[in-house]
Amino acid sequence: MSFANQLRQAADPIWEASFKHPFVTKLGEGTLDLQCFRYYVLQDSYYLSHFARVQALGAAKASDLQTTARMAHHAQNTYEAELALHENFIKKLGITEEEKASFIPAPTAYAYTSHMYRAAYEGHLGDILAAILPCYWLYYEIGERLKSCKPEEPIYQEWIAAYGSEWFRSLVEEQIARLDAIAETVTEADRKRMEQHFIISSQYEYAFWEMAYTLETWTVTRKEKVEHAK
Repeated sequence: MSFANQLRQAADPIWEASFKHPFVTKLGEGTLDLQCFRYYVLQDSYYLSHFARVQALGAAKASDLQTTARMAHHAQNTYEAELALHENFIKKLGITEEEKASFIPAPTAYAYTSHMYRAAYEGHLGDILAAILPCYWLYYEIGERLKSCKPEEPIYQEWIAAYGSEWFRSLVEEQIARLDAIAETVTEADRKRMEQHFIISSQYEYAFWEMAYTLETWTVTRKEKVEHAK
């Protein structure tokens, strides 16, 4: 069994929980509250802006120019395709410039991106790939599972079509192959660390659905105006 498939097998209970999460199942059914999806779009746009930067860090840490070019291509794709999709959703959902300007990442979105940066800055390209691969791979599997769904909401149809596409599948398979190639050249300690990155990212993927479904907020919110004691 390849290294990537070992990681996929180890993370299977977490991924199964993602497949069964009400955010995902209701999106496929077309019954997901648009308020939850609206919240998700804002948080995921934030996440993807950092995801692209982590991909770019992977390009910088690559040991050969071809891999540098491919990782940079993936970063460009995140910007051009996925963020463009989100901009389309933002317009259709009526999200205003004021809302975007006042946006604050939810605890889960902030923690997930921080986890990826830590893997990127402290590790090598294998660490980066292990940390970002669950986002690619899980979304593709969800897209495949929901491909036969026909939700009445057009936005949900677009989301499913994007992640169940052949174009997206090719990107996922490329990164899986890249991770397997790196795993063959590194130490057992490296592979153990890469597995931990993969598992943590898988946990955060589940937490991201929960974050959006519950409209997660920070536990303590600050008041906009504070009255000073006289």
